[in-house]
Amino acid sequence: MRGVRLLLLLPVGLASLCGAFYLPGLAPVSFCEPPQPGQEGSKDCKSQIELFVNRLDSVESVLPYEYDAFDFCQDATEKRPSENLGQVLFGERIASSPYKFTFNKPETCKKVCMKSYNPENAKDVSKLAFLKKGMQLNYQHHWIIDNMPVTWCYDVEDGQKYCNPGFPTGCFVTAAGRVKDACVMSADFNKKNTFYLFNHVDITIMYHSGKDENWPGARLVAARLEPRSYKHTEKNDLICDGLPMEIPAVFSEKLDLIYTYSVKFVENNSIKWASRWDYILESMPHTNIQWFSIMNSLVIVLFLSGMVAMILLRTLHKDIARYNQMDSSEDAQEEFGWKLVHGDVFRPPRKGMLLSVFLGQGTQIFIMTFITLFFACLGCLSPANRGALMTCAVVLWVLLGTPAGYVSARMYKTFRGEKWKTNVLLTALLCPGVVFADFFIMNLILWVKGSSAAIPFGTLAAILAMWFGISVPLTFIGAYFGFKEKPIEHPVRTNQIPRQIPEQSFFTKPLPGIIMGGILPFGCIFIQLFFILNSIWSHQMYYMFGFLFLVFIILLITCSEATVLLCYFHLCAEDYHWWWRSFLTSSFTAVYLFIYAVHYFFSKLQITGTASTILYFGYTMIMVLIFFLFTVPDWGCPSSP
Repeated sequence: MRGVRLLLLLPVGLASLCGAFYLPGLAPVSFCEPPQPGQEGSKDCKSQIELFVNRLDSVESVLPYEYDAFDFCQDATEKRPSENLGQVLFGERIASSPYKFTFNKPETCKKVCMKSYNPENAKDVSKLAFLKKGMQLNYQHHWIIDNMPVTWCYDVEDGQKYCNPGFPTGCFVTAAGRVKDACVMSADFNKKNTFYLFNHVDITIMYHSGKDENWPGARLVAARLEPRSYKHTEKNDLICDGLPMEIPAVFSEKLDLIYTYSVKFVENNSIKWASRWDYILESMPHTNIQWFSIMNSLVIVLFLSGMVAMILLRTLHKDIARYNQMDSSEDAQEEFGWKLVHGDVFRPPRKGMLLSVFLGQGTQIFIMTFITLFFACLGCLSPANRGALMTCAVVLWVLLGTPAGYVSARMYKTFRGEKWKTNVLLTALLCPGVVFADFFIMNLILWVKGSSAAIPFGTLAAILAMWFGISVPLTFIGAYFGFKEKPIEHPVRTNQIPRQIPEQSFFTKPLPGIIMGGILPFGCIFIQLFFILNSIWSHQMYYMFGFLFLVFIILLITCSEATVLLCYFHLCAEDYHWWWRSFLTSSFTAVYLFIYAVHYFFSKLQITGTASTILYFGYTMIMVLIFFLFTVPDWGCPSSP
């Protein structure tokens, strides 16, 4: 898999990454005009340009579909490039298409195919109904040329241009005359209760010439298109102009749909091959908001750091002043505040088995996230390397079973636990089992709906083999070394008789403290969370991994400081049950994440249908559980008295 190859090549490739953009598997391809008869073509150049099609998706549905699921023109000799694990998990299904181009050879209104539909044929009725449903839900094509998305660029507010890596299959005007989605682009789309099919595309391919460079031919640097709708009345003399292709909502007479395209080539030496994605990324007007997110997070961190520093300095100052005022040894023996519970503070918690399992799994997810984001910052997991991000994360999770087993076993031994076999099995199976069960149920729904996001049985078997064949044994190895280690030594001895906890005020009770503790960490991430949810559910490209890594570091600091702060307040109130409270203080951020996801669903998304709603919240629960465990390593411990 590509993710594994990136891991193995990282030490060797770091030096070359500093001086070049080229990544393993992403070398540039040169294109030349076809040779004249009698001439021999260059082996270093290609003359044929292939257009590949990917899945179709919609902001109104969580169900993506393969290109072949719709009755579009298909390649007679269809080829499917090999897909990595990340692409399969995300439901990407790339295939060749009948759109074939010759480099630097323009075409005008060239026919691709014709599809005929008869209202008396049940299969034709079903195919056309599915196509109309796709237009009604605004399903979008995703085409690829030379591993680069074919974009549809259009003007948005403030005179800016947005380049979308997808374009709509068509649009719909309701029976009430309301123009939906892409139908606003032309005044000709005005007939009530009518679908308009985009059956023609004007493609512009830009290339960087190699005449003044040290490589032959030319390299493609951009591919843009404009979707059009034309009603071709003459089947043998096609003219791409005139009235749009109307499909009535009521299918009562025979219908012929002719698909065509035009293509032209433009030389543009100002765009380098290494920066050919920049025009897509620069069209996303989010940079200022990202900087606002960072500043917002930094203010929270500075506030918390100041609070922690003030409390520590104030405590130390008072302690020193009080000890200086003491005259007798009897006064010196009097303890106050958090010092009163020093004999109970390291008493093992209730449900220590579950806490140790959460700690082990959280450590595994934490290290996986850190390494994945680090690779992403280097550019190894850029959008050009499709599926690499998910592949890298899954492979890292599988390989990091050893730290999970070690941390869980060591903490369980510190808690004086004796059921070590149960501890190891729960560490290896509990949280991954919950995620897999949720994922399997979601996959069944996708399979019933015929979606391309349904994971094939072979891939599910491969994931199970990686889990039980690699991750579980590594967890056992980590647990073996964890149990061999001595328990963590505490600086004070624990009293045999537990101290009675005095009546607590409202703010020092467990639940209010936990609820308040999750607010500040969530405040650091909620803006980044908006962009991440956009990339998942609104199919927007996420590329600012540098910002995300910085927010990740700020989140760690915020969770740690918030936990230390609240733990100090609770100990001062002579409540020594800090283990679970410290764990839940930072982990409660996951609850706010779920609440925000619910708000995002109702306020930002246009998802309709029971299946899509179930899928959204099913996948959201997986995200919430992973984030719940991810914040586990950020909890604080009380200082030794």
